[in-house]
Amino acid sequence: MTEKMTKIYILDTNILLHEPFAFLNFQEHDVFIPMTVLEELDAIKDRKKDVSRDARIAIRALEDSLKDATPEEIADGVSMKRYSTEHGSTGKLAIYPDHLLTQDRVTLPGPENDNRIINAALHLQQDKAPRTVILVTKDINMRLKAKGAGMERVEDYRTDQLISDIKYLSTGYAEIKGDFWSQITNCESETEGRDAIHTVERSVLPKTVFINQYIFDEAHSFAGKVIEHNDETVKLKDLGFDRMMGRHAWGISPKNFHQAMAMDALLDTHIDLVLLTGPAGSGKTLLALAAALEMVVEQGIYEKIIVTRNTPEIAESIGFLPGTEEEKMAPWLGAINDSLDFLHRHDECRESSMRYIMEKANIQFKSVNFMRGRSIQKSIVILDECQNMTSSQLKTIITRAGEGTKLICCGNLAQIDSNYLSPLTSGLTYIVECFKDFEGSATVHIAGVMRSRLASFAEKNL
Repeated sequence: MTEKMTKIYILDTNILLHEPFAFLNFQEHDVFIPMTVLEELDAIKDRKKDVSRDARIAIRALEDSLKDATPEEIADGVSMKRYSTEHGSTGKLAIYPDHLLTQDRVTLPGPENDNRIINAALHLQQDKAPRTVILVTKDINMRLKAKGAGMERVEDYRTDQLISDIKYLSTGYAEIKGDFWSQITNCESETEGRDAIHTVERSVLPKTVFINQYIFDEAHSFAGKVIEHNDETVKLKDLGFDRMMGRHAWGISPKNFHQAMAMDALLDTHIDLVLLTGPAGSGKTLLALAAALEMVVEQGIYEKIIVTRNTPEIAESIGFLPGTEEEKMAPWLGAINDSLDFLHRHDECRESSMRYIMEKANIQFKSVNFMRGRSIQKSIVILDECQNMTSSQLKTIITRAGEGTKLICCGNLAQIDSNYLSPLTSGLTYIVECFKDFEGSATVHIAGVMRSRLASFAEKNL
């Protein structure tokens, strides 16, 4: 590809904070980093926050890429071909001295860093014509200012977005219209132990089919899940609609078929990662806790239950919390206590029952901040409210899972509290798409609000 056909991407600071190695993801195109971006990274790297770590990683990555280059080469662009084996980037990386722009070449006045970066992009757009110059930033207001100032191409950074719209997010199941068996012409059935396995033609099922996807019909005549598929056939394990609705865990039975699918995934010991999505009040946390208690206390498959979540501030901070790690996490994990209270609501001495079960099941409340470096064995880990976590944070948690550990991630993409995440960029969305065809994981979107008619009305109308 000739130089005139390649594009020039100008990266804002928030791109490198979002993904420190982002400059290596533009393939054959050139990347320009304004000097203002380096100054902002330098100011951020000493803050006592998580973002400072990303700033330091980005600075080191840029230094490794440019350390052998002369000042002239850095201004013109240094080839990234030496990273091609790992990242596939073959374009050039350059540092743009935007501080040298004279007043007569500045479009947006003022000392604001955003204005300086936009001015650099506008100057490159004019200087590098007819090559396409694109400003990349996650700041919506900056994108509006850049377009208003005359920038022709302004984009968000979407390399980490696996879907273009949240409506395309996998639900983990597919509903067949009408009666399933009336649409089947060729079917080979066999038994494996107590399970019936049906091999049907690929064409009778929806376009998207993946491992552990649940398949059921409107007539309630069939319910099963995909255990194997190729371009021509699909193998389905027959679960039975009535059998799934009749299952129970720790005294809890499913109220609808979506909860039945979630319970099947939760109680299946062959599935190491269960991803539960759905609106508030759909029963995600309650089902996860009930299944965990069933498998730890009643069946003895796992040794303990670890409950964790990140801790974003929804409103004003209430300051430091006293006590041990578990005591500090207790206010954040009130949903778990509420679920435990509900599961033992009919006991004569509810508080004693809850204390006994917490000791018997070895339920531990842990902070996400202290999960790095751990190796968790033979445990059930319930990660609640994970819509507020990034993909890298979730990767940290998932890679802690050792032998015989089951991870349950619950989240509602409509309740994101982070200022830096959206339903498309949430780590929950990312791992749902990444793991949807992994044989050791299952996703279920639980539709319907079971908490109360008040909660159901609020979810639909507010």
